[in-house]
Amino acid sequence: MFKKNQKSAKSGNEMSFLDHLEALRWHLVRSVVAIFVVSIVAFFFKEFLFDGIIFAPKKPDFWTYRMLCMLSQKFNLDMCISEIHFNLVSTELSAQFTLHMWVAFLAGVIISFPYIVWEFWRFIKPALHDNEKRNARGIVFYTSFLFSLGVLFGYYIITPMSVNFLGNYRVSNEVTNMISMDSYISTVTILTLATGIVFELPIAIYFLTKIGIVTPAFLRKYRKHAVIVILILGGVITPSPDITSQMLVSIPLYMLYEISILVSAAVLKNKNEV
Repeated sequence: MFKKNQKSAKSGNEMSFLDHLEALRWHLVRSVVAIFVVSIVAFFFKEFLFDGIIFAPKKPDFWTYRMLCMLSQKFNLDMCISEIHFNLVSTELSAQFTLHMWVAFLAGVIISFPYIVWEFWRFIKPALHDNEKRNARGIVFYTSFLFSLGVLFGYYIITPMSVNFLGNYRVSNEVTNMISMDSYISTVTILTLATGIVFELPIAIYFLTKIGIVTPAFLRKYRKHAVIVILILGGVITPSPDITSQMLVSIPLYMLYEISILVSAAVLKNKNEV
């Protein structure tokens, strides 16, 4: 069906609305199949998926905690984390099996993301003009790269900070933290995926500039407002009250905003040259 889509695009014949829906359906089917296959594979690597990835941020020897301790020793700071005081519990009979399937599915989505983006690009590409195709060259790579970078940033920076702060936080020594497994996994997965989506900001700005909603002048005008929003967002994402943790989150987000301005300016320049 995709061949039909390409053929009609090359011959100059417009596809009907139903033809477009049919083409989109097959792209969606292939994307779902990719997620399904990867999820099944991930499901069978239970020990690595949970002990090696999901539960790793609650262990004191996690990579981020070791790096913080090295920085503490080098710059005479107090950021070493030697223990995280909470235990995980499962309170429902089917909770562990259900969460196992859910985490495997999320692993399938994250790993298959570049392929999913590629499938959607294959659907959109035939409808673009030659100059639009040239301007969008590398869009699959950049979209996948930014998402992967965001996922890694969320997993190695934001998640351990949140787990450490919330897991160790107590209103009284009379209370022992017994965190439900689904609450912990939800925190880890939401923070990781949300950061991956936030890192797509330059891609979103690219398309918003293409359709004329955003301009580089607009982004520069509201740069100060963006800094305030980023600082607030950094404070919300990282519950830890220390300024170092908030800066570790806010600085990359601000860099993304500046990159978005450059992307918007490049798009506008190309539009004016056409």
